[in-house]
This record gives sequence, C-alpha cells and structure tokens, in this order.
Amino acid sequence: MAQSAAEKASTVERRLILDAFRNLLVAAIALAIFGWLAGRVLATGTLRFDLSIRDWIHSHASPISTEWMLRITTLGNWYVILPAAAVLFIYLKVKGSSQEARLLAVTMAGALLLDAILKLTFRRARPEPFFDLLTPKTFSFPSGHALFSLCLVGFVAGVINLRVERLWLRSMVWAGAVVLVALVGFSRVYLGVHYPSDVLAGYAAALAWMSTVGAVAHREARSKKLKGSG
Repeated sequence: MAQSAAEKASTVERRLILDAFRNLLVAAIALAIFGWLAGRVLATGTLRFDLSIRDWIHSHASPISTEWMLRITTLGNWYVILPAAAVLFIYLKVKGSSQEARLLAVTMAGALLLDAILKLTFRRARPEPFFDLLTPKTFSFPSGHALFSLCLVGFVAGVINLRVERLWLRSMVWAGAVVLVALVGFSRVYLGVHYPSDVLAGYAAALAWMSTVGAVAHREARSKKLKGSG
C-alpha cells in the first residue's frame, strides 16, 4: 500500500532526526578518543607504543614500498587536497548542488583551522624521519594528512553514495575511501614523519568535525522541511 504524503513526510523527518543523532553520537565518541589520546600524549604515555610501532614498520621497509609510500603520502599534502577540494566545489556549484558545495567549503575550512589550532596547542615535536627525509616544519600532533584526507575523501564518498542506489556499489565506494585514507595515514608513519598516535588523533579530529557538520546539516534540512510544511 502506497504511503500518504503525511506518512512520507513523517518518515523523512524521522530519518533526519536519526541521522542527526547518529552524527552527534559519532562526534562525541571521536572527541572522547581524541581527548584520551591528547591526554596520553601530554603525559608521554603513548611514546612506548609509538616507538614500537614505528620501529616494527621500519624493519619491514623495502625500496618498492618506500617508493609507493612517497607517492601515496602526497595525496594528503595541502597542495593536493586544497586544489582537489576547489575543483569539487566548482563542480558542485555548476551542477546546482549549492548546499553540498557550501558543506564542502565549511568542512575543509574547518579542517584547516582545526589542524592549525591543535598543532599550536599541543606543540608536539616531530619524530626523526626515515630515509633521509627532511623534518616537516610544522608540529606533529595531530597529523594534518590524516585529518585532511579523511575530511575530503569522506565527503566525496558521501556525495557519491547519495547518487548511488545499489548497496554493493555504496559498499565499494566506502571501502575504497577507507583504504585510501588508511594508506595516507600509514605512509606518514612508514616515512617516519609522524607517530602512530598523531595519525589516530588526526582521524579522530576529522570524524568529530565531519560528524558535527553533518548533524548541523541535518538540523538545517529538518528546519527547511518544517518551514515548507508550515
């Protein structure tokens, strides 16, 4: 039996409320994880874990792996992330998806600001890089590559999934996004320019920020729906 207009509207409203609640829950969990990591880092409680993981990964390094990691890590560089985000922003505007373009701008601008504030707040010194690489001039905690890549790739995956109906295609998109973001984070530890806890904190900060933006977006969508039905 087909749903009435009122039933469909009620179903959409419930989904918006549940989505907003889910995003807030994810944000709270990610924030708690980041807070725990930050506390441990300030107390040098992660140093043993960080060094053991770094040393283990470095002991399995190879010339081919190093060549690939050097390529993969560039995907998280600001001079790759920002132009990619700008191109996506223009594409969304041209296609008439102004709401998504605005959310992308807010997401990436917030990510840049969040990374700068957190690095200056914690001022964690960088570890000694491997493979004779130069030490980055910015602070180490959290990893900007992890934060930026998760924000942008996660946003792209979300936009694609809104346009894909088949479940297996959605699963493939999310799986590809997870693998790509994980490889970027792994490359930072492999190359020795970040501690593992830096990367984990970058992911946690990105999840907290993106989930907060998502919750606000769902609230705005619900407000527009209520005004439209009023």
